[in-house]
Amino acid sequence: MYEILSKNLYIEGDKMKKIGRLITAMVTPFNDKGEVDYEQAKKLARALVDSGSEGVVVVGTTGESPTTVRSEEIKLFREIKSAIGDRATVIAGTGSNSTAEAIETTQAAEKTGVDACLLVVPYYNKPPQDGLYNHFKMIADSTKLPCILYNVPSRTVTNLAAETTIKLSQVKNIIGVKEASGNFEQISKIISGSRKDFLVWSGNDSDTLPMLAFGAYGVISVASHLVGKQISEMIYSFIDGKTEKAAELHRKLMPMFTGLFVIANPIPVKYALNQIGFKVGRTRPPLCEPDEKTASQIMDMVKKFKIDLPV
Repeated sequence: MYEILSKNLYIEGDKMKKIGRLITAMVTPFNDKGEVDYEQAKKLARALVDSGSEGVVVVGTTGESPTTVRSEEIKLFREIKSAIGDRATVIAGTGSNSTAEAIETTQAAEKTGVDACLLVVPYYNKPPQDGLYNHFKMIADSTKLPCILYNVPSRTVTNLAAETTIKLSQVKNIIGVKEASGNFEQISKIISGSRKDFLVWSGNDSDTLPMLAFGAYGVISVASHLVGKQISEMIYSFIDGKTEKAAELHRKLMPMFTGLFVIANPIPVKYALNQIGFKVGRTRPPLCEPDEKTASQIMDMVKKFKIDLPV
């Protein structure tokens, strides 16, 4: 099991690893046939690390987890970990609305050598808070991996209440939460009430700086595909006490933070990546390409920014 050493490190035996303040929720590249392009996925992971990401989430919502299959996911976990090694953290998206399936996927992911797992709140079946607690505890108890909870009620319908997150923070290998509720009162309660070394990442790029101000740790980002170095500078400017600089960067980046969500994620970010020359393919159905007006809106926004991703 893992002993938490500080706000950004955990240890397994004598091996210390950094979780990272800036983590990218990585898109899954597909080829022209709609198949996973593993070579391009490895290239993207390396490029993200080169442009400021301290970790990547593989097969999260941005990675189109609803339309990937188990064999693809496990191979992606293995390939991405082999591609970036110890340069950055690899976090496997292994959550499900089936507890048994989430346990099976998490255990399979652990065997690939990933560094942690991301567990989304079960979607569609709307479990009560006791059910959510039992779901996450059963998964955590089944693995040695550090587990990060993911609360995104706009996608799952169900909100993981602050009281439930606080209770789950007492489970030794549940090390943090990606909070995308946008509910600052709830997030403040989590930061105040959880164990001292429990980490809170923003799940919305536009919420990152405000959340840092009341004690969050970092962000699991979509915009970092394009402006990772600038987001990293914003985060570390704030951490270093350069709050005016952080605020200036936040204001500058806000059109990117909002513009990548004009339609369902990851449609805009995949479209933008393809347009700037980093080919990641189309989204899988039922997602689709943006219409002409939306596509123009996305690129009009992107063209106003310096792109950090190596292309």
